[in-house]
Amino acid sequence: MFAHNKRLQYTVRVSETNPGLANLMLEQFGGPQGELAAALRYFTQALAEEDAGRKDMLLDIATEELSHLEVIGNIVVMLNKGAKGRLAEGVEQEAELYRAISGGGNDSHVTQLLYGAGAPLTNSGGVPWTAAYIDTIGEPTADLRSNIAAEARAKIVYERLINLTDDPGVKEALGFLMTREIAHQKSFEKALYAIQPSFPPGKMAGRPEFTSVYFNLSQGGPALHGPWNNNDNWQTVSDRDAQCAVDGGDGSASVGLTTAEEALLNRMAARTMSDPGAEPLTGAELGAGAGVNHQQVI
Repeated sequence: MFAHNKRLQYTVRVSETNPGLANLMLEQFGGPQGELAAALRYFTQALAEEDAGRKDMLLDIATEELSHLEVIGNIVVMLNKGAKGRLAEGVEQEAELYRAISGGGNDSHVTQLLYGAGAPLTNSGGVPWTAAYIDTIGEPTADLRSNIAAEARAKIVYERLINLTDDPGVKEALGFLMTREIAHQKSFEKALYAIQPSFPPGKMAGRPEFTSVYFNLSQGGPALHGPWNNNDNWQTVSDRDAQCAVDGGDGSASVGLTTAEEALLNRMAARTMSDPGAEPLTGAELGAGAGVNHQQVI
């Protein structure tokens, strides 16, 4: 059960309207790293969570993310307040009105025209919100890692938005939202490492002959090493032949066919076989015009 408190979690103070900045703020309203995606990600994870403590944490954070959606949505609407009346009442010349809502060249004129200078569930480019932003897979050790990454991405977007404005009230509110991303990262990381063991995700162990092998597939320049490929815990394979057919087989693909399946495939192969000795004249050659050497076209 949810109950709405009319007071925002953080006070929104916008010094002046700015439709272009409002449009950029939509990235955290209806974008892939935004607050709605976070709220629904954690809410749906909580519904399926079997651990009572993690369930409670996910519901708490999901609910807080909804409060952050309310904060960022109010920032968007406040920044759009000046343009809202202009659009609705049409008191200015067309060119001046367009200039006022274009917001420095981004897509603010599109979102304002379509959504009346409100807070639509789109990103800053006008792309509608989609549940495809939520990548929950139903395994806590995998989902918590994804949640940590999601909070990290959201923090980076907030940093970039803070760098785009000199409005002190907006900066302050965005700084609060950015800081809460850090707090949520910490909670998710603590929850992840409280699961013993937490790696690898899931129940099945990997095949030991492959779990600590590093295939050096990017070659042709200086060999660069780090803890991800160059210590006692890794076997690095650089030889090209050794990187193929690592199972000891011949590296080909095969399948068991019935007699009927094999006969049909042979019939199809015979019917669609190319003649290696043919020299057909192609449409590309005809389109090249008269006098073009056949061999040059090929």
